[in-house]
Parts: sequence; structure tokens; C-alpha cells
Amino acid sequence: MSELSFLTDGPANAPNRFVLAHGAGAPMDSPTMEAIATGVAGAGIQVVRFEFPYMRRRRDGGSRRPPDRQAVLLETWHEVIDALGGARDLVIGGRSMGGRMASLIADAVGVRGLVCLGYPFHPPGKPERLRTEHLAGLRTPTLIVQGERDAFGSKDEVNGYSLSDAIRVRWLADGDHSFVPRKRSGHTAAGHLATAVAETAGFIQSLDRAPPD
Repeated sequence: MSELSFLTDGPANAPNRFVLAHGAGAPMDSPTMEAIATGVAGAGIQVVRFEFPYMRRRRDGGSRRPPDRQAVLLETWHEVIDALGGARDLVIGGRSMGGRMASLIADAVGVRGLVCLGYPFHPPGKPERLRTEHLAGLRTPTLIVQGERDAFGSKDEVNGYSLSDAIRVRWLADGDHSFVPRKRSGHTAAGHLATAVAETAGFIQSLDRAPPD
């Protein structure tokens, strides 16, 4: 097992626990991750953050390496879930890559729910390279918060995909992959981040508390 360390926000006895993974480029304590974690925790939800091995190596003084192979990222997710006592009472997800990796294991491990904050439906400029095959049959209740002009999957593009009925997409007007809108839109990055936090907290609190089959 790799070395795991966690950042935890929110009450220890919270009825809901959300495991939040970072995206490809920023660590678990980046300003955006901090704002999401503390904001959701402010709704009475315990939020647990962790880092993938490549990001831990960067923190330890290593070079700015690219993300680990998918197998390593998924293995880390499994290690995190095991370390937290199993999937039964967890909602998992994260920013971009972290949320995508969570979506690949959500059904298999049996978590209560999934939250993807800026899902990378395809690489920028390569709409033919879709990362959606598993989303068509996803059974885990899922919230995706997405900017309308996200280069990894815009509203016009995503509306044409076959997504499971278990998935709800919340669109942020004129937002990019970081939820940042253009000034002329009349919206703000801070406002969109607050909406993402509120949507995440509301989704987690709305989940059926009945144990999975």
C-alpha cells in the first residue's frame, strides 16, 4: 500500500462523508480544492482529501511529473476507500481527472454517490476521443457540475451523449473547465464555485440513506 495522508474538514460524526480527489495539475490543498472542501464541510458533511502518488512526489521535492498511469490512480482510490473503512457510507468524486477515476470504480465498490466537478468527457480539441462508455450504464447516483463552454465537454457536446439516468448534470453558465465565465456573461468565478459547492452539498444530503443491495 502506498503512503496515504488525508486532509479532513467537517464534523467527525457527520452523517455524510465525501472523499474528494484533486485534478491532474493541482494538489489537494490548492485554493479551489480548499474552497470546495471547506464549503461542503460547512453544510455539515465530512470531507476527506487525499493525493495520488505523483502529486505526493511533487510535494516531496520531485519534478513536475505527469499523472500516474490509470491503473495506479484506480489502485490509489481503492486504497483510500479501504483506509476509510469501506465504500458503504461514502460519496466519492473530485475535480476533473480525480472525478473521472472515481466514476470508473463507483459501481464496482458500491459507494452511495458520485460527484464529478468538471468531468473530462474528452481531451481538449479531440471530441472524438470520448471517455463516456462507462457513463451510459452507470448505476451510482451521480452529480456532474460542468461549465457550459468546458473544453473537455461543452453543453452542446454533452447534450448529445448517451448518459445514464442516474446522472444529473448541473450547468454553470458560460463557465470553462475551472468554472470561470467570461466577464461579459454577467457571472463570476466565485459565484460559480459557490454554486458548485451548494449543488454538491445538496446532492449528498439528498441521497437515499437505505443500504445498497
